[in-house]
Amino acid sequence: METVMYTVRKGNTLFGIAQFFGTTVGNILRYNNIKDANKIYVGQQLLIPVDDMTPISSYVVRPGDDLWMIARRYGTTVENLLALNNLENPNTIYPGQILNIA
Repeated sequence: METVMYTVRKGNTLFGIAQFFGTTVGNILRYNNIKDANKIYVGQQLLIPVDDMTPISSYVVRPGDDLWMIARRYGTTVENLLALNNLENPNTIYPGQILNIA
């Protein structure tokens, strides 16, 4: 399994990072010797195990983004993004949040 280095951004969670890279929280914890999955911090560098055969189908929200723009960019719908990400309010996304797009 290959690895990539990822720098934690505001709003990131290990679950979201794991989804983005197609791995598990457990793998990230092991590769980084992290004892508490709830204790990561902005700027922390994490070694992420990735299977180079797994396509990345996620998007990291940037300042100024909205779901309509993201949906249009990736040829999907706001409704699809809401469902894929278990979001109830299409106006509540934040920079650093990792969204599934497919």
